[in-house]
Amino acid sequence: MHFENVDWVVLGISVVVIFAPALFFARRASRDTTEFFASGRSAPWWLVGTSMVATTFATDTPGFVTQVVREQGIFGNWIWWAFLFSGMATVFIYARLWRRAGLLTDLEFYEIRYSGRPAALVRGFRAVYLGLIFNCFIMANVTLAAVKIAGVLLGVPAWKTIAVAIVLCSAISAVSGLWGVLVSDLIQFGLALTGSVAAAYYALAHPAVGGLDGLIRQIEPVRLRMLPILTGAEAAQVEYKGAFGLLAGILLIPVLLQWWSTWYPGAEPGGGTYIAQRILASKDERHAAGATLWFNVAHYALRPWPWILVGLASIIVFPGPQALQAAFPGMDPRLIKGDMAYPAMLTFLPAGVLGLVAASLLAAYVSTMSTQLNLGASYLVNDFYRRFIKPSADQKHYLLVSRLLTILLMVFSGLLVFVLESAKEGFSVILTIGAGTGLIYLLRWFWWRINAWSEIAAMVSSFLVSMAILLYNKQTDGAIDGDAALICTVAVTSIVWIIATLFTRPESRENAPPRSSGTRSRRGRAGGRSARRGNCPRRPTVWPAASPAGCSDAPQCIRCSLAAGACCSSGPRRALPCWRSPS
Repeated sequence: MHFENVDWVVLGISVVVIFAPALFFARRASRDTTEFFASGRSAPWWLVGTSMVATTFATDTPGFVTQVVREQGIFGNWIWWAFLFSGMATVFIYARLWRRAGLLTDLEFYEIRYSGRPAALVRGFRAVYLGLIFNCFIMANVTLAAVKIAGVLLGVPAWKTIAVAIVLCSAISAVSGLWGVLVSDLIQFGLALTGSVAAAYYALAHPAVGGLDGLIRQIEPVRLRMLPILTGAEAAQVEYKGAFGLLAGILLIPVLLQWWSTWYPGAEPGGGTYIAQRILASKDERHAAGATLWFNVAHYALRPWPWILVGLASIIVFPGPQALQAAFPGMDPRLIKGDMAYPAMLTFLPAGVLGLVAASLLAAYVSTMSTQLNLGASYLVNDFYRRFIKPSADQKHYLLVSRLLTILLMVFSGLLVFVLESAKEGFSVILTIGAGTGLIYLLRWFWWRINAWSEIAAMVSSFLVSMAILLYNKQTDGAIDGDAALICTVAVTSIVWIIATLFTRPESRENAPPRSSGTRSRRGRAGGRSARRGNCPRRPTVWPAASPAGCSDAPQCIRCSLAAGACCSSGPRRALPCWRSPS
């Protein structure tokens, strides 16, 4: 298998299409940092929501789903389907709150919810933690998948793939700003989805598979189930430790524990990172909620099924790692994992279609990387450099720093590629790094005791515990499995941040949510006496900014909680109560 001329033509055209929005929006992105990082807060819901989906459609995602299906079956996807619960909470609760805030990045929230030096510390700490360390780890995981795909389809060594990726992604992200990223994502998502459907069609058409009917006949019925409710003998077919262990590891832990306790990019409890960035770029609150709803429908219900079909077909064509190693003897044995079965199935595509699918994977890669680079630069510039190092420079200076940091982030993430081995390993590490922190991002809108030290303690403990487990597993050949690592990290992190919360000084009443939940009015809205009397403060107390969604006090709207308090909505929209009533 090798690229024909028509494949190279299709791939070349795709690269031009990917670059076009970046060049078109380059001048607009050069106006100021609001345009560069938040698209002027004027994007419609369908563009914002599609950009969210495109960002999560990375080159490692098809490989990850393929590996899960090969190892457990369709039901194995509950390890990430469970995040739908946090996604829907964002749709109906947190999306409107984030958009009403009118922030440039979600990290600005910390110096409104918290106060004093600890608030500034957690903002700066999280800017470096997410913008540099965590962000580069995610991009390295995505680039690792690109290395494997390029190695299988083109026979290109890892260093060449990484070099091309650095040049391509840095150029697009440094030039276009968020508007260019959004429009590019729309085009790239259409291209990527078309390639996924084509890959699934030809995977089913493989002679060894024999179409959908042949697939169903040849695959063990246990792998086709949606729920992991199996007998002991059936669990052995999918190489899992007992029927209860399978049920707990695939369904119970993700549904009962993982979705609310674990911080994962794109599925953050309460919203965050690029989901919050897209919400803040929306026209208004209704567009923010609509975009998040469309993202969750497309992300969980529509997009994964072509990958699942390819994963099932790969079990027939490449039954195990030995078959993959025999088919690609030139690949590094360290990289021969289950996620490599997806690019292996692409080698059977006919000329022209192969170029289309390769272009779709390139589009998926660029869409994810451009978002992560723009987000990481926004954190490092807006929440660290401008906040702590050089707060009074002009916009041209901040734009220059943003573009330089974009390039440096891409280079650093490329170097991290050599640490990882598979997409699923990267997913597990990202889960454990964020384990135990998710509950804070839900409760900080409700529990008045949570302060800046709570978040710092959670982030530090989660990172240290997860890294200790990772290094221990490297030494002992995986003595601690993923489920045990997740439970351990959640338990330790939760204990640490709760102790830090109770033994440190709580926030002042001006910043914290109310200590009592109040009562509910006849119309079912949360609110106490001050709400019914209409005593909500109408004047800005921190920033003189107005919310485009009907609230006359944007900073005060950030101090909103569904727990109770006075209504701070001045329009006919659904009321959201303030954290405090006027003195």
